[in-house]
Amino acid sequence: MSKKLVLIDGNSIAYRAFFALPLLNNEKGIHTNAVYGFTMMLMKILEDEKPTHILVAFDAGKTTFRHKTFSEYKGGRQKTPPELSEQFPFIRELLSAYGIPQYELENYEADDIIGTLSLHAEKEGFETKVISGDKDLTQLSSDKTTVNITRKGITDIEEYTPAHIQEKYGLTAEQIIDMKGLMGDASDNIPGVPGVGEKTAIKLLKEYGTLENLLQSIEKVSGKKLQEKLAEFKEQAVMSKELATITRKAPVEVSLNELEYEGSEKEKVMKIFKELGFNSLLDKLGGDVEAGNTVELEDIEFEQADNITPEMFAKESAFYVEVLEDNYHYADIVGFAVVSEKGSFYLPAKLALESDDFKIWAEDETCKKTVYDAKRSEVSLRHHGIHLKGAGFDVALASYILNPSENPDDLSAAAKQHGFLSVQSDEAVYGKGAKRRIPEEKILGEHLVRKAAALALLKEKLENELWENDQHDLFSSLEMPLSLVLADMEYQGVKLDMNRLVNMGEEIKSRLAEIETRIFEMAGEQFNINSPKQLGVILFEKLGLPAAKKTKTGYSTSADVLEKLAPKHKIIEEILNYRQLGKLQSTYIEGLQKVVNNETEKVHTRFNQALTQTGRLSSTDPNLQNIPIRLEEGRKIREAFVPSEKDWVIFAADYSQIELRVLAHIAGDEKLIEAFQNDMDIHTKTAMEVFKVGKDDVTSNMRRHAKAVNFGIVYGISDYGLSQSLSISRKEAGEFIERYLESYPGVKEYMNEIVKDAKQKGYVQTLLHRRRYIPEITSRNFNLRSFAERTAMNTPIQGSAADIIKKAMIDMADRLKEEGLRTRLLLQVHDELIFEAPKDEIEKLKKVVPDVMENAIELKVPLKVDYAFGPTWYDAK
Repeated sequence: MSKKLVLIDGNSIAYRAFFALPLLNNEKGIHTNAVYGFTMMLMKILEDEKPTHILVAFDAGKTTFRHKTFSEYKGGRQKTPPELSEQFPFIRELLSAYGIPQYELENYEADDIIGTLSLHAEKEGFETKVISGDKDLTQLSSDKTTVNITRKGITDIEEYTPAHIQEKYGLTAEQIIDMKGLMGDASDNIPGVPGVGEKTAIKLLKEYGTLENLLQSIEKVSGKKLQEKLAEFKEQAVMSKELATITRKAPVEVSLNELEYEGSEKEKVMKIFKELGFNSLLDKLGGDVEAGNTVELEDIEFEQADNITPEMFAKESAFYVEVLEDNYHYADIVGFAVVSEKGSFYLPAKLALESDDFKIWAEDETCKKTVYDAKRSEVSLRHHGIHLKGAGFDVALASYILNPSENPDDLSAAAKQHGFLSVQSDEAVYGKGAKRRIPEEKILGEHLVRKAAALALLKEKLENELWENDQHDLFSSLEMPLSLVLADMEYQGVKLDMNRLVNMGEEIKSRLAEIETRIFEMAGEQFNINSPKQLGVILFEKLGLPAAKKTKTGYSTSADVLEKLAPKHKIIEEILNYRQLGKLQSTYIEGLQKVVNNETEKVHTRFNQALTQTGRLSSTDPNLQNIPIRLEEGRKIREAFVPSEKDWVIFAADYSQIELRVLAHIAGDEKLIEAFQNDMDIHTKTAMEVFKVGKDDVTSNMRRHAKAVNFGIVYGISDYGLSQSLSISRKEAGEFIERYLESYPGVKEYMNEIVKDAKQKGYVQTLLHRRRYIPEITSRNFNLRSFAERTAMNTPIQGSAADIIKKAMIDMADRLKEEGLRTRLLLQVHDELIFEAPKDEIEKLKKVVPDVMENAIELKVPLKVDYAFGPTWYDAK
């Protein structure tokens, strides 16, 4: 068998990869672009070249034997960027996992190691491939050695064989050294002969063969100026050739036999890919093994149950509930899988749901179950009269807590994210769109059992990571119990007064018709108001309003463009109102009617517990958190939300300025703390501080400015953002923010420290240890870095506020049970909890709700809760 040696110039390829790819970071904030590019290159080399022997050579240090000849050798090089330096250990670790030898030699460069070994290889009859980004190595090209030089990026390769060198330069490989001696090399600070470039050097070498021959025949060279230069810099040219010459006699102590390549250790490679966040490379690897785990899922054995017995169930199991995502509120359960010490079982949906043994086990709190999306599993089973108990570990929530920026759509995606590649995607099994269908039982059963098996494997890994991150308490004491509270809220749903909703729709239609008439009158013609193209023509051509630059698609008529034009023509205000009312009509009036359960007249919003990076809940199908309340018509939509029982009311309680209170606590600012402890109006207090006036001299405009900057600080507002919200100049806004930070030095110090901390750790965290990774905080791009810094400042505040209200929801559910109250928690909207309650429990709720919410967590300042109640959600304000 022929022997093939691949020699890789490690430093050169790492540099190429670093500068070829944009800065990438993993979830821990470590830069990974050089490692990623190097790995892609390595995978391609192994696939294309299929070497029998391989080595990666690295430079051992900054000084080499060449520095004795010329102390300024490589002297002009810029210092290696720290973003690259930090990646070399990972490159070396990766090479070890691939089973690829690495070598460096004190006082020598990687080029010398490669030169020496390639000569040994030629003598031993090897075919050799050299991989580098440095053209110096082309001097090693021979009939048995090909030098591959990266051109653009890392995948565009130029192959230097003796024939290619002859074709490109008209020279031999050996003459490359002579060429370097004449023209020098700026990248290595090799001086050469000043004024001699590549063309002149090639011309001279074609005529004289070697540098030595040329220097002996200077008087024959055409051109007096060139003769003078060659004579003056004769010794420098000889030294430059010496510097450019790769030694092939370096004292390399590694033998060719030691470079034999036996293949990678797949588990180790996958582990590193996972740590570095190389999910696409994990896919390419095609592995089926979890990083560091030898459990194979390739040929999984399972039993399809045709009769359910208690013997199938253990005290600890992985339990997977497959629900068709289109509408899980109405319990389209496809099937179940249970994996434990008792075996792996696929349970067809109908068989399990009709089985008493299955129900007893599912509802047994002592039978601990590892699940994926406990809330979804509980809601879907509840529709079949089964209350899921004992869901002790939720892989979806654990994965979300560990890294909220990576939100897998389903279990197969989550498994892949953590290194388990043997679970097919749902799309591959069910198809998509019109082709979506449930496959035959055998295929379905294997798919579900694979998912349950992945759950079993993931539990230990994710649980260990939660402990390592000090996040296990966040998971077990907050998110897990919250999932059951949310499941109860989703199942319960909220009652809609359909007659009222339909009447509102008619009223809005009438309003829209009136506005439309007025717009047409002002425009002087009828047109499609919803067409940006037609609207642009009316506003900017017919009415002559000043327009932003016209593009191929027409004029911009976005909301921000129109708002700036509002003072210039009355038609703008009408158009903005028309759009807002139109959205209310389509999204909420008509939208709510589409998702209401016609039997119960309830809507069952879905609370997304594992979606946002701050930890806040969101809601979909329908989204009840974003009903616009700037317009009275928007607020009135809340009139359609009513209690589901006679003689009950809607009770709403919300935190007052929770984020500013959290800011006071985290920043430890004495003035802010004092203001909240004395129950002062915080916006008035800020106006007093910033404008240097007494309480009685604070005007409504001053308070408005103070309010904007108070909340702006929480959301990381910039001078530009504040200038836009207050309609003031950017300079004024900047000065206002500066005065604010001078007034609250604790806040200023917090902002500086949190950014510094985020740059060091790669993440920020909330009071309850919820993390948000911010890799862009070390970006060289100013805009990316600025955004990341603002994110670092506001995430601990917003995230802590989200954690507090979640804790309040859990405490509230417990307290309602303790007190024996019939009151039900229906919705969470930002800082507000909405209940439905019997009228005879209202007096009790007035005490219980503020008590629970205000004591959810202990801060340096008091939490304050306001409440209201009435016959509809609109009235509870």
